[in-house]
Amino acid sequence: MRAVIARAFGGPDVLEHLDVPTPDPGPGQVRIRVKAAAVNPVDAATRAGDLARAGLMAERSPIGIGWDAAGVIDATGPGVTAFTPGDAVIGLRDRLDVPLGAYAEHLILDATAVAPAPAGVTPEQAATIPLNALTAWQALHALDLAAGATLLVTGAAGAVGAYAVELAAQRGLRVAATASAADEQFVRGLGATWFVPRTTGDLPAAVRAHLPGGVDGALDAAVIGARALEAVRNRGAFAAVVAGGAPVPLRGTRVTNVWISADGDQLARLSELAAAGRLTTRVADVLPLKDAEHAHRRLHEGGLRGRLVLTP
Repeated sequence: MRAVIARAFGGPDVLEHLDVPTPDPGPGQVRIRVKAAAVNPVDAATRAGDLARAGLMAERSPIGIGWDAAGVIDATGPGVTAFTPGDAVIGLRDRLDVPLGAYAEHLILDATAVAPAPAGVTPEQAATIPLNALTAWQALHALDLAAGATLLVTGAAGAVGAYAVELAAQRGLRVAATASAADEQFVRGLGATWFVPRTTGDLPAAVRAHLPGGVDGALDAAVIGARALEAVRNRGAFAAVVAGGAPVPLRGTRVTNVWISADGDQLARLSELAAAGRLTTRVADVLPLKDAEHAHRRLHEGGLRGRLVLTP
């Protein structure tokens, strides 16, 4: 089968498109014939060696790239009863110690990391759900805010932030969102009650002008740390979604660094929401798998709305 790997850390040019043996699923695993794989910032961080330098993964060769996949089950291992060949699924590869990732024609995952694909949603759209929507879902769970509470979402037009706004609003939270001024209409359409342009010089003051005393919690998808924390009331809650993004828990704030974990049950809930039109997927562009290097260069350039998606 064809797969994209890296044998060493570096820039986009270290990505190689190779023929490798098709793997077989082991006990409790499934093999997915990948139809679409999303390109995420963590893929670039893996390729560049940032995760290894941070102690989040061991140095190894080859290095598998890609977390998100949508496709069809084409083989199951012993003990798998929830899925059968032919099932359309989405899944998340959250382990970094395996030689192949989602940038491949086939992907092996634990059955517990897989969920039925959302009906009526293309594989390209579905591939943008697992990592980003699960991150938002698990961050909201960690914040543990009651319906009616107020939540600041930074980076509200980004992949994680947009899902967070939409899911938070559906939970009955009142959302204050920060993003580019050009994205205000989109973010409000997701359910944000208040909007603060990210170019605002004093974000905490701007948020507190809407909500005196501060918000009950913050989900910091833009990784701005202490500035977002200052918008949170005393003894509020704060969720960081990347390594090193958690500020010091000043003023009794409950600060959590959310470490994403594959969860088929949660992913199934998100799939149902997408099928019902209650989870907004965004695809910036679709490229063939052989153009993975080009996709990583475009990711580095920034300015994307939605995710790039690779198709084997």
